[in-house]
Amino acid sequence: MVFEKEDRVAAHQTSHNSGVVHAGIYYVPGSLKARLCMRGVALLKEYCAAKELPYVECGKLVIAVRENEVPRMDALYGRAVANGVLGLRRVGPEELREIEPHATGLGAIHSPGSAITDYAAVARSFAAEVVAAGGEVRLGYPVDRIEPEGSRVRVGSGEQQIVVDQLVLCAGLQADRVAKLAGDEPGPRIVPFRGEYLRVKNDKAAQLRGLVYPIPEPGYPFLGVHFTRRTDGTVEIGPNAVIALAAEGYRWRDLSPAHLARLAAWPGAWRMAKQHWRMGAHEVYGSISKRAYMKASQQYFPSIGVADVERDTSGVRAQALDRDGALVDDFRIHRLGPVTAVRNAPSPAATSSMAIAEHVVEQIILDPIS
Repeated sequence: MVFEKEDRVAAHQTSHNSGVVHAGIYYVPGSLKARLCMRGVALLKEYCAAKELPYVECGKLVIAVRENEVPRMDALYGRAVANGVLGLRRVGPEELREIEPHATGLGAIHSPGSAITDYAAVARSFAAEVVAAGGEVRLGYPVDRIEPEGSRVRVGSGEQQIVVDQLVLCAGLQADRVAKLAGDEPGPRIVPFRGEYLRVKNDKAAQLRGLVYPIPEPGYPFLGVHFTRRTDGTVEIGPNAVIALAAEGYRWRDLSPAHLARLAAWPGAWRMAKQHWRMGAHEVYGSISKRAYMKASQQYFPSIGVADVERDTSGVRAQALDRDGALVDDFRIHRLGPVTAVRNAPSPAATSSMAIAEHVVEQIILDPIS
């Protein structure tokens, strides 16, 4: 049985992301992220083929545009090779333009296996399989009680309640709140970051063949504004990363004083602000000014400018934050007897989704009452 608080599956992060299937370039070798991303790509590709879901290996360029990014690009390449990413090549400026004729840079990592899909369609397919197997997807069931009952768990929503043998919490933007209901520790706390997209509104969208990404900023868990081709043929630029003012705050006007008070009460929030305030100010400026947003983007794809884009959708990323102010980079999963709480599952969680499920089930089978 799946408990879903909304009236449909994939209402939040799953249907508001870029649709990219990550190849495993960015993640620390040996980390849960690295292992589950690599496994997840293989599972997802096979699943999409079997279910006739969109899956296009359009390839990705991760481009260095400044001299100080070249050593970081080399280190990133070494990390990707250590993770076992197949088909990678380092390319110079001329070969870069052979792959993406309208892109520019000092050099790039080319990942031909990077792909795009429709994660909302994948989630709907998962839900249909649950039902076909005799299970139930219970929509409109916001969980407000999780109570142990011997070796089992009572899961409540309003006046409704159901007792289960094992409970897996994958609550995304509500992960810390739902885990607290199960008696888990306060940290890490979820900090929602809104990612805003621009859409190329004219025929210049045809200039992009695949995916164009920047070299990530060190110590910052976001990949930076990038150019993404979607499965429907549209091209998006983004996302940025600004603090959302509500747990599901897709717009600046979505403001929850209770959410902000809860965030302010977490010591890690102030430590994070002290460490990353310059980057935060830069992201807010880009959110307010489309020209500032595009100034950074045009370093990679100069031919698409302010006149060629319009504001599009936004997504909200559930980013876990530790008490010491560190933005949690790796996946983090807690066990609480018959309850398993996925406390941090940021990108590439969509790519890794089937591998995360496999990992959780293996842990439950090995130790059902940890």
